[in-house]
Amino acid sequence: YPYHDFLHFTEFVRQAAFDPMVKHIRLNIYRVASQSRIISSLVDAVDNGKKVTVVVELRARFDEENNIAWSKRMTDAGIKVVLGNPSIKIHSKLCIVTREERGKIRHYSHFGTGNFNEKTAKIYTDLSLFTCNEEMALEGIQVFDMIQNPYRKYRFNHLQVSPVNARSKIQSLIRQEIQRSTEGCFARITIKINNIVDQELIDDLYRASQAGVKIRAIVRGMCALIPGVKGLSENIEIISIVDRFLEHPRIMVFENDGDRKVYISSADWMTRNMDYRIEVGCPVYSEDAKQMIVDLLELQFQDTLKARV
Repeated sequence: YPYHDFLHFTEFVRQAAFDPMVKHIRLNIYRVASQSRIISSLVDAVDNGKKVTVVVELRARFDEENNIAWSKRMTDAGIKVVLGNPSIKIHSKLCIVTREERGKIRHYSHFGTGNFNEKTAKIYTDLSLFTCNEEMALEGIQVFDMIQNPYRKYRFNHLQVSPVNARSKIQSLIRQEIQRSTEGCFARITIKINNIVDQELIDDLYRASQAGVKIRAIVRGMCALIPGVKGLSENIEIISIVDRFLEHPRIMVFENDGDRKVYISSADWMTRNMDYRIEVGCPVYSEDAKQMIVDLLELQFQDTLKARV
């Protein structure tokens, strides 16, 4: 978004609401439009006899009043509304539709970097992954369970979930690039992020730079990492792009000796996002989708008009 139409998502939810084979729709809300077609579809889904679970983050900055009003309307309509968690903010962008097909249950999932908001989808650039990968869907459902039962233990193999394993998974991927570099392979990390201020992850990138890993980043906002310092960060280059649209996706690309690993996430590299919020990052397995994301990044790294060092 906004180069693709947000209608892809609103129509996905609308059709799920009327599809007689759909049994359950799960969604988590951080910011929604004041006139939300998505919530209207969820109300229709309940009217059509489907189970609907919506997690609402009441402390979304500037949207607290709006979210309280939506929570009341959804509860009155018969939607199961989960009002987040008092000790941890929920910032993930998840939607999972459960459907019965030929007597078996199948899941259709959305993992995104942006809010389910028709208005901001016109001015924020974001990425949404639609997938019917069953293992990823079941891990996504675990995230919804974790929000409601935060004291249980959960394991995620595919997803990067804060505060459970996002930090450790990212650090493991950085270490893998360091290992590749020490073996004489070409090693590179490419990141696009809103903010990078978490000291632990910054130190990991410094170590990777010192090991010869090439690091490129597009950081729109706060950046506490200092690139280009000899002996510390000489292999790191960082640009920022501020233009017509607000650059909002979080992307990580690890070269992995030619077999690229690509992730999108709701989480910035900030201590609050890694340790004190529920965030979800997911791998992109489709080669076509991976290439599209890499091409987008390469295009932005070639910017000579809006990009600044």
